[in-house]
Amino acid sequence: MVGAQLRETAQELAAVLWREHTVYRERSGGMVIRGEHVRRWISLAPAGGRDEILVRAGRILDGGTTAPARSEAVVPLSAGTGVLAATCRRLLADAAADASRPALDRQDAGRPRRSGKSRKTRRSARRNGRGRHTGFSSWVILVCVAGVIALFAYTSAMHG
Repeated sequence: MVGAQLRETAQELAAVLWREHTVYRERSGGMVIRGEHVRRWISLAPAGGRDEILVRAGRILDGGTTAPARSEAVVPLSAGTGVLAATCRRLLADAAADASRPALDRQDAGRPRRSGKSRKTRRSARRNGRGRHTGFSSWVILVCVAGVIALFAYTSAMHG
């Protein structure tokens, strides 16, 4: 019952949000709405409550792959298409705002906004390149330190 209702809701929502869209079922049983022309996606999945759905939104990257969800919200399924569309527009605006901010402002932007972050989320973030990394300035510092050590070794060998 929930699957059929979720499919109908996704079809109605897709028609309200975008003229051009693709709706398909995820492996987990949720529904995804892709707007290729706006480079955004929305996912609808059953949430913890009987009448609740988890709505997630994110960007479509070059090559057609999807970026992780930028934001998410839980909405009552009985709220109607209008309320659901307004929630989706807000989440899509958040995703667009995150994409337009400079990289320094969005260090945690790839992670969904939740009250608690799980260990699995942090581990997958590191694996996807959003965790710890060695930036350009770190490499410059490492090269300078190596140069100082080499200079010290050279002068010690010449005068020692």
